[in-house]
Amino acid sequence: MSEADRKARNQTIKQYHAMLAKRIIPCLDVRDGRVVKGINFEGLRDAGSILEQARFYNNEMADELVFLDISASLESRRTTLEEVLKVSGEVFIPLTVGGGISSVERARDAFLHGADKVSVNTAAVSEPELISRIAERFGSQAVVVAIDVKKVEGRYIVHTHSGKKPTRYEAVEWAHLVQELGAGEILLTSMDRDGTQEGYDNEILRMISTTVHIPVIASGGAGNLEHLYKGFTDGHADAVLAASIFHFRQHSIREAKEYLRDKGIAVRL
Repeated sequence: MSEADRKARNQTIKQYHAMLAKRIIPCLDVRDGRVVKGINFEGLRDAGSILEQARFYNNEMADELVFLDISASLESRRTTLEEVLKVSGEVFIPLTVGGGISSVERARDAFLHGADKVSVNTAAVSEPELISRIAERFGSQAVVVAIDVKKVEGRYIVHTHSGKKPTRYEAVEWAHLVQELGAGEILLTSMDRDGTQEGYDNEILRMISTTVHIPVIASGGAGNLEHLYKGFTDGHADAVLAASIFHFRQHSIREAKEYLRDKGIAVRL
């Protein structure tokens, strides 16, 4: 395929994604069998039962649900698949599972326990070809690459191991590489904004969303419904992920969708 043909194809894909309804995605950060939430990846506090939260979001008509075993990579262990199986039995919306997905076999195990997609982060940075191997086996649509970024001396640096370790990659560079390797979607989290409820970092979100042709999910910082709106309009996100505002019932999924619809954002009701 020529470079001109490649650019034309990518532009067609971007236009297609732009026409799709925008998604609202709650996220279950799981540790020790409970949903937790912190600030800047630190100071975790309890945010309820995994199954109760999953049922709530299913009933609230969330577009998807993300289940992240946040300490799996840090502790060099597998995702808690027993909990994944329980959640998959309770929800009828797409389920993305991440944390400790470090091989094709572990990805397969997640799918066998009910995941529709897997999210890779630490292992993908350590071994980028893992993205290609999972995509070749299960399809690009099933591979989400989570990118945790922190601004360091004016540069957006990718971090791994639950945000504990900086890498050599800048965020935009890594986003383009994972796209080339076969990722079907990017989950972009601002560590600086995580849990602060100050709004998404729409600068880096826009930098990536407007230069890749795969969908980008905004994560880190949602504190009110306007922040969701700004993630779509200023950040050009294809989906917005939030935790605190939904876990603690500051807002509901239904309320968020109605607000966005009234502001002219196409959402599924």
